Amino acid sequence: MRALQPPSRIAHIAIAVKQINTVMPFYEQVLGLQVERREEITSERVHVAFIPIGDSYLELLEPADDECSIAHFINKKGEGIHHIAFEVMNLQERITHYALHGVPVIGEQIKEGALGMDIAFIHPKAAHNVLVELCQPRGADR
Repeated sequence: MRALQPPSRIAHIAIAVKQINTVMPFYEQVLGLQVERREEITSERVHVAFIPIGDSYLELLEPADDECSIAHFINKKGEGIHHIAFEVMNLQERITHYALHGVPVIGEQIKEGALGMDIAFIHPKAAHNVLVELCQPRGADR
């Protein structure tokens, strides 16, 4: 497989939690971090809180209902790291390239994510049991 341009940075590390407000004292009082922004991602049925750290974020994911993927993750594995997100360029080209080379992408479609990003996920089977999100600023070259 030919080399693609590597990711430019870690965009965020996502942590699945039962309730954002319950875990915030750890991040605020123990680590001294503050939530910068909250969003609801209706397509994923999840509430999100972004905590800046350096030029990246911690992304706290709270299920909006008992049937969303984050709720299933928490029920199966408990609270904890859900995925790591890398910022990339040419997301559509990258997805096409991966498909041609047998790297499974979940859904094989670009979705709208939080913080004005377009996103896609590489299946954990391809990344040694790590769910990898690829994100690109919305409107950037696809």
